[in-house]
Amino acid sequence: MKKSIFLAAGLLFSISTQAQLLDMIKSTVKDKTGVDLNTPVKTKGTTTTSTTTTSSNISSANLGNLTSSQISSGLKEALNIGVTDGVKKLAVTDGFLKNEAVKILMPEKLRKIDTTLRSIGMGSLADEGVKLLNRAAEDAVTEAAPIFTKAITSMTITDAKNILLGSDNAATSYLQGKTQSQLFTAFQPKVKASLGKVGADTVWKNLISKYNTFTGQSVTTDLNEYVTTETINGVFKMVADKESGIRNTPAMRTTSILQKVFGAQDGK
Repeated sequence: MKKSIFLAAGLLFSISTQAQLLDMIKSTVKDKTGVDLNTPVKTKGTTTTSTTTTSSNISSANLGNLTSSQISSGLKEALNIGVTDGVKKLAVTDGFLKNEAVKILMPEKLRKIDTTLRSIGMGSLADEGVKLLNRAAEDAVTEAAPIFTKAITSMTITDAKNILLGSDNAATSYLQGKTQSQLFTAFQPKVKASLGKVGADTVWKNLISKYNTFTGQSVTTDLNEYVTTETINGVFKMVADKESGIRNTPAMRTTSILQKVFGAQDGK
């Protein structure tokens, strides 16, 4: 019996001594390294979360190397290039007509005219009608430049930062929101004049008249509104393509400010 008591006491003493030694080791490690062995080790899930947070801050870190003025200047320059280049390419003969991305087709509700005219051997008249719609757009598109310039100039620093880290067409979308109604108001009288200047209004009256006579129907449409809308859409398409190119193709960053600003957004 006494032997058992002594064995139990020895065992308890051993456990107690080990616990004290372990506490001493933990205390020494914490003093020397700052690591608290009593704190549970982070799980893999926690580590992943930390990595994700670090990754999400990359864009902010990159932009931290740019001044607000640089960001604003870079975005404005990109838009100016997009507008200038887009308008220049569209405001020439075949600028709309030979560019499938922006070519103005026959208005949807008049496309049955095209089919009917071709079925009776008058396809050339339909082709002429479409060509002159595009000629009117090519003539009118120069009206866009001063309106775009005003909108670009008024861009704020906050606008610029949000746009830089936005989608591939964020700057174009900003411009569209700022100028859509102004462009329509400015374009309508110009398009109307252009339709008359290139003879589109006369051709289309003849085209619709022949269709109505042949079918016994009475088809009409507002060509001025249609061409105005399609001209504006064409301009924004060209600007968006240029913006996407500058964002994604370093070779298209032809100035130092474009290289600096859009080089920063490459890591977003």
